[in-house]
Amino acid sequence: MDAPSQHTLAVPGATLYYEVRGAGPLLLLIPGGNGDAGTFDGIAERLADRYRVVSYDRRGFTRSPLDGPPDDRVVTDGLDAAALLTHLTDQPAHVLGSSSGAIVALELLRARPELVRTLVAHEPPLATLLPDAEKWLTFLDCIHQQSRSEGTSAAMAAFAKGIGLRIAPPPPGGQLPPQAVDMVRRIQRNLVFWMEHELRQYPRYTPDLAALRASADRLVLGVGRESRGTFPALPNAALAKELGLDLVEFAGDHVGYRSAPDEFAARLDSILTRDDR
Repeated sequence: MDAPSQHTLAVPGATLYYEVRGAGPLLLLIPGGNGDAGTFDGIAERLADRYRVVSYDRRGFTRSPLDGPPDDRVVTDGLDAAALLTHLTDQPAHVLGSSSGAIVALELLRARPELVRTLVAHEPPLATLLPDAEKWLTFLDCIHQQSRSEGTSAAMAAFAKGIGLRIAPPPPGGQLPPQAVDMVRRIQRNLVFWMEHELRQYPRYTPDLAALRASADRLVLGVGRESRGTFPALPNAALAKELGLDLVEFAGDHVGYRSAPDEFAARLDSILTRDDR
């Protein structure tokens, strides 16, 4: 598989790094809490024969430096996604956002629906939609405090346990290819930024239900097969009920695009091409 082309785009307050693979209808991939384009490498490579796949580092993460202090606002991330789309195409595009990236994607759909052809929101952690929202928001506040007092690793372990997220063990002997080692290092650095500027803030975002209802014909709410009954799947279940939509199942859990890229990519392709049949 050919390496992706690498680019940057200046936006207010930051410079966005993005990668492009393949040719065809544009598919923008918006990463979650680690904020790094590389998290989607597995599915991007599998979809590049059918789509022009664009993945990027969200502002403040890895190779997308800020020009000033972060503002911790979902709206700003949504503006960045819109800037990428208007820079790259004059046609409505497919969009996949996962986790925090799904919250950004929903904000994009609210603010700029004309830019979106199909939007797949995979497990957005929208705690505000849940009847026990305060319990979850308090939990996230506690994780943030733990990250400051005990460090990111301890806080991340407690976070994963609390939301039902399984962290895959390293390969036997701890052997990883150089590309994977680099990715792990980037994720570890990004977790510090995420814990401080996103962990508490983004789950407090309140989606505009009226705007989403108006665009429900292009909105897909995805959950991982192995996420059922855990926190990552609960907000989309609540959102689906509010909007009268069905939940769409994907392979794996909260990071199925990494753990089961073949099946995840095939499922995504079937969704994006459903109107072509």
